[in-house]
Amino acid sequence: MQTREVDAPAVRTLLAAAVAAPSIHNTQPWRFGLDPDSRSILVRVDRRRQLPTADPQLRAQYLSVGAAVFNLRVAAEHLGWDPVVRPRAAGDDPDLLATVQLTGTAAGGEPSVRELYGAIERRHTSRMPFTGRTVPDSTVNEMISSAAAEGAHLDVPGIVATRRLLRLTAAAEFRNSVHPARAAEARTWITAPGTDAAYGIPVTALGSRDASGRVPVRDLTGALPAPRLPVLRFERHVQVALLWTPYDRREDWLRAGQALQRVLLTATAHGVRTSMLHQTMEWPDLREAMAGSRQRCSPQLLIRFGYGPDGARTPRASADVVPASVTGPDAGGTARRAPR
Repeated sequence: MQTREVDAPAVRTLLAAAVAAPSIHNTQPWRFGLDPDSRSILVRVDRRRQLPTADPQLRAQYLSVGAAVFNLRVAAEHLGWDPVVRPRAAGDDPDLLATVQLTGTAAGGEPSVRELYGAIERRHTSRMPFTGRTVPDSTVNEMISSAAAEGAHLDVPGIVATRRLLRLTAAAEFRNSVHPARAAEARTWITAPGTDAAYGIPVTALGSRDASGRVPVRDLTGALPAPRLPVLRFERHVQVALLWTPYDRREDWLRAGQALQRVLLTATAHGVRTSMLHQTMEWPDLREAMAGSRQRCSPQLLIRFGYGPDGARTPRASADVVPASVTGPDAGGTARRAPR
């Protein structure tokens, strides 16, 4: 069977899906290139958009890039390819994290992820209250299986363990709020209404604070004189899931990012809203405490999920690229606003 040509429309579809991935503070820390000889998308981390205080080891950046890699896989299968992801070891090009080779026609071996393509556009982080309606076990189990398929673990704790995880998250949120450098760093990624910014989080997408203090929603504005949504009462029984990996190497971070996006898209396909609670992961002692009694556990992210309003869209940098212009190492990331 003839292999599809890697033409300009296909590249645009692939990269539009990739940049729709979530990233810490919407920093979008990725760069893309095309190797026409091997028919591969080159995926690099962009160290220019890092968070030196919140993410000094670049772990969150790698998770973000991993999420973009998974979206590339989904879009590639949607277009009829069988994508092969090859993580790249640090060497002459340490910023090159992975290549996604577009091979042949998708076969019937591994379970396909192409059915998640429609969820890419619909997935938005929701920082608003959920209804409290319990997500069915069948959906939760599918989310757990999605993480496992990518070599990660997703644990959904009971009420007591959930409260402990939320207390740790609240402690991390408090530390961030009283740490001048961290608070200032976070505020640099907040964009005012009407600003034609391609990165960062619009004030309108920040969400409300929980009146009961039960859900430690991240406060990125701090003392910034910005309009705030009214304080609301969030769901009484919070549903969370802890994403973790047995090891904590950079390849594990990239794997965890793919697992994260597969979980988020699976939830979105079932009408479940999600938000990410990353605060605890930014403090080594609290991150270690998140593991609890688990052996050989490296927590990567806490996910809050449930039913409720859709999240607000956040901007994305343009990824409009034609193959003829991608013979160099990089592509994507120009400053045209493209809401997602």
